[in-house]
Amino acid sequence: IAKRPGTNAVVIADKIIERLEQVRGSIFPADVEMSITRNYGETANEKANELLFHLGLATVSIVLLIWVAIGWREALVTLVVIPTTILLTLFASYIMGYTINRVSLFALIFSIGILVDDAIVVIENVARHWAMQDGRPRTQAAIEAVAEVGNPTIVATLTVIAALLPMLFVSGMMGPYMAPIPTNASAAMLFSFFVAVMLTPWLMMKFSGSGNGGLSHAHGDSHISRLGRMYMAVARPLLIRRWRSWMFLIVVAVATLGSMALLYTKNVTVKLLPFDNKTELQVVVDLPEGASVEETDRALGAIVQRLSDVPEIASFQTYAGTAAPFNFNGLVRHYYIRSSPELGDVQVNLVSKHDRSRTSHEIALDIRERLKGLDLPRGTAVKVVEPPPGPPVLATLLAEIYGPDPETRRAVATKVREAFESVPFIVDVDDSFGVQAQRVRLAINQDNLEYHRVEQSDVYDTVRALYAGPVVGYSHRGGGRHPIPIRLAPAKNEKVVNERTLATPVPANALPGERGVVELGDVVSVQNERASFPIFRHNGRAAEMVTGELAGAFEAPIYGMLAVAEAIEKADWGDVPKPTIALHGQPDDENTPTLLWDGEWEVTWVTFRDMGGAFIVAILGIYILVVAQFRSFKLPLVILTPIPLTLIGIMLGHSLFAAPFTATSMIGFIALAGIIVRNSILLVDFIRHARKPGRPLLDVLLEAGAIRFKPILLTALAAMIGAAVILADPIFQGLAISLLFGLASSTALTVLVIPAIYVVLRGGKEPAAANAPKAAQ
Repeated sequence: IAKRPGTNAVVIADKIIERLEQVRGSIFPADVEMSITRNYGETANEKANELLFHLGLATVSIVLLIWVAIGWREALVTLVVIPTTILLTLFASYIMGYTINRVSLFALIFSIGILVDDAIVVIENVARHWAMQDGRPRTQAAIEAVAEVGNPTIVATLTVIAALLPMLFVSGMMGPYMAPIPTNASAAMLFSFFVAVMLTPWLMMKFSGSGNGGLSHAHGDSHISRLGRMYMAVARPLLIRRWRSWMFLIVVAVATLGSMALLYTKNVTVKLLPFDNKTELQVVVDLPEGASVEETDRALGAIVQRLSDVPEIASFQTYAGTAAPFNFNGLVRHYYIRSSPELGDVQVNLVSKHDRSRTSHEIALDIRERLKGLDLPRGTAVKVVEPPPGPPVLATLLAEIYGPDPETRRAVATKVREAFESVPFIVDVDDSFGVQAQRVRLAINQDNLEYHRVEQSDVYDTVRALYAGPVVGYSHRGGGRHPIPIRLAPAKNEKVVNERTLATPVPANALPGERGVVELGDVVSVQNERASFPIFRHNGRAAEMVTGELAGAFEAPIYGMLAVAEAIEKADWGDVPKPTIALHGQPDDENTPTLLWDGEWEVTWVTFRDMGGAFIVAILGIYILVVAQFRSFKLPLVILTPIPLTLIGIMLGHSLFAAPFTATSMIGFIALAGIIVRNSILLVDFIRHARKPGRPLLDVLLEAGAIRFKPILLTALAAMIGAAVILADPIFQGLAISLLFGLASSTALTVLVIPAIYVVLRGGKEPAAANAPKAAQ
């Protein structure tokens, strides 16, 4: 049962179950057991409720953060701002045709940490101006506070949108899958700006009470907060001497480059998407061609018996010689055409993830180990298949072999399969051509045919009637109902070529008037031979395939590819030509063998290639925006400098959690470019406006950092809170790690690196060293 586009899977599933209970006893007998093995509506509802809980948790956490850092009235403002922006974003999502699903809800959770940034900046600046107690009316002070951060906030908001929107143009299967994230996040940022500059000041005025004082007592009499004074204590030693600033920048640069070494040492691996925690698995069984459906059923029964004591398994479903109801994975792997007698599937249904401690991936690894050494017919291929979290592929590791002729392709593919099997972490190895099955050919003996005066067509008709079971009549039922066809066909176990079938009479009436008969064995000869190899083509080009999955030390295709390439180099190829390895695109010349990597690698290549292009476009768009704001071509380079600093936290975070760097991690890295640049813009804009003729540069830098440190820290903490609530999700953990640890490292370093660059470029040899103690006070 498939749902129509735009309908609710949860509602449809509930109504189907209700309807089946209503027809119990009428459409099917009441004593027939009916059980639901897969309910994707229930799964979708469970995931949606979990994500909505995380959304509420993130909102409450950010409100509490503002309450502690600024005041309770400002927290009330935030409590109104966040739902307002989310509702506007949902409306925009509805207009754009998106539904509430797992990815779109993750986009909202991801957005909640950054959509409050503009409001935090405005709230903190208004509260700071009111806390100055300089005699200005509250309305005038609020207007001037919003105006002070207005222009940089506009540019900062546009930089985040510029960082996110290019990801919308990622091609391949991953593009539509991830599209809700840049779309909804960009809409949230746009709405958040208008809410921040229009609704937030009005709410501040409403919640402020009477008088000209500030909203809370946390500010005291000084315009420098306690956090600002802490910042000055840390920054002054680094900025007081130019050589110290140089040393600090060099250390930060070395740390950034050093963090990238974690990829080289494989402490951080690269993968398209991590494994999800599903409630189902599948064991796919391919017996040698020619095996009977009974043999296939016995093999499936042996597998079920071997796995029956796995505690997390709720039930099994076996399908022998017929296709199982295919899922998202089977759509690409073409499981719906698995209807030959030698093909079988075992659907493994797991208990709810709340009722087990192991993930479905850990259970799959256990199942794969348990099935080793199972007594199955020679040549049987058994694969443990996990539903993928993202775009499905034919196999995780897929090598396509091109060459001048079928014999060369199969010989090369056989050697490549040996290379696959030599790698410990490559499992479930198979190929596309397999082993030739035995078949029986009935060949007409032309000499005997002429001697017995038998027509070829009579031989063909006899064989067809013997094995195909022709229709010899109909049983008419009346009442407008279709008649029942009557067929004459032998039993299934009698459809063989033996003495009995060869004794079947064949009419010998080649000459008019003759009515003789001969036996089928008199005019045909029985030949045992090998069946032909299957033929596979990719885009019209003949190719053989070697497939495998990865489990163990590495689970990303790139590491399997490197290991196989090393095994190919070490192998003794003898008379078989060694193939040329290609990473992308079918070969132009097929006169020499070529190994083309496909499968998950192809999707990974396209995704990271397009995301890399999106990152370059994002940087260029941010640069243009900053140039337009500051009317300088050099100053934007200073503002963009903190972007690489995110790599320190990102790589250390992935290493700490033993998590692979995935496509969602890349999304977090690209989004961080906009988030970090907005902090740089706020800091640099304050520095530019605070610089006066004759005022020491060190005073300006320390004051700018001290005043801007609190809103920068609060916006970073808000985004980190939004990331922390999705840290446990297996798919979007990479995004959470990138935001959480990338923000932690880059925020701590940005407020120090930007002033240090100013000191290095403009500070002279001794930047106001004599006045430094006074400035720090």
